[in-house]
Amino acid sequence: LRMDLSRFDIDSPRWDQSTFMGRLKHFFNITDCRTVLLSDARLDEAKELVESCRAGSVPPGTTEEQLFYAKKLYDSAFHPDTGERMNLIGRMSFQVPGGMAITGFMLQFYRTVPAVVFWQWVNQSFNALVNYTNRNAASPISNKQIGVAYATATSTALATAVGLNLYTKRAPPLVARWVPFAAVAAANCKAAIKGITQVVISRVTMAAPGMIILPIIMQRLEKHKFMQRITFLHAPLQVMMVGVFLIFMVPAACSLFPQNCSMAVSKLEPELRNSIVSQYGDKVQYVYFNKGL
Repeated sequence: LRMDLSRFDIDSPRWDQSTFMGRLKHFFNITDCRTVLLSDARLDEAKELVESCRAGSVPPGTTEEQLFYAKKLYDSAFHPDTGERMNLIGRMSFQVPGGMAITGFMLQFYRTVPAVVFWQWVNQSFNALVNYTNRNAASPISNKQIGVAYATATSTALATAVGLNLYTKRAPPLVARWVPFAAVAAANCKAAIKGITQVVISRVTMAAPGMIILPIIMQRLEKHKFMQRITFLHAPLQVMMVGVFLIFMVPAACSLFPQNCSMAVSKLEPELRNSIVSQYGDKVQYVYFNKGL
C-alpha cells in the first residue's frame, strides 16, 4: 500500500517546533556532522527532490522516508531564506568537527600570550563565518556592519584573554584554564549589542559545559604519571572530549528558543516601522522573522 505523497508538506518541520523536545530532534537532525561528507551533487539531488515536492510532483516510487532524508540534507546545507547552498565551514552540520578542533586547541594552548591570541582569533573568525552563513538573509547587512561586528568580537576576545592570562599568572592553575571560556563569553556578549540576545545565550550555552568542565577533568588527569608521559596526546584528547560535549550541546543550545520569532511593529527601528505603516497602515501589528543561528 503506497501513501499519497502529492500533498506532503516538505516545508513544515517533522517535529513540533513549539516544544523544546521537538526543536531538539530537529537540530540533532540538521547538525548531523555525517552530512558534511556528502558531495555537492548528492546535496543538489536532495534539493531537486525538495523542490519537486514543493511543486506537487513527487517522483513515482518515492517513499516518505526518502522525502524526510532529502529535507534533512536540504535543511543542513541550504539557506532557509535564499535556498542557496551554504559554504561547508559555515554550516551548522560543521559546528561539531570545527568547534571541537578549535575549542580543544584553545583549552590546550592557554599558557602563552601568542598561543592565546592566535586561537582566539581563529575562533572568532570561525564564529564570524558561521554568523554570516546563517544570517537572516531577508535583512541585508552591509560589509561595513559585518566588519565592525567581527573587529568588535575579536578585539574583545583578545583583550579579555590576554588580560586574564596575565592576571592569572599568580592564580591557581585551574583558573588560568578557564580564561578561554571567559574570552569566548565576553566576545559573544559584546555581539549582543548588535545581534539578538537569544542567539548569544545559545552560543554561550553551546560552549559552556565543555569549556568549564573539561579544564577540571584535565587538571585532575594531568596529575597522574601516565598522563605526564603522553603530553603529546593531550591536545588530541581534549579535541575528542570537546567533540563528545558538542555532539549534544550544539543541538541542545540551538533548541533553547524557537527559530522563528515575532516582534511588535511598534518596537522596530523607526525607518522599518515607518515603511510598514506607510504600506499597510495599522493592519500589521506584528512581524515574524528567522532569528538566525
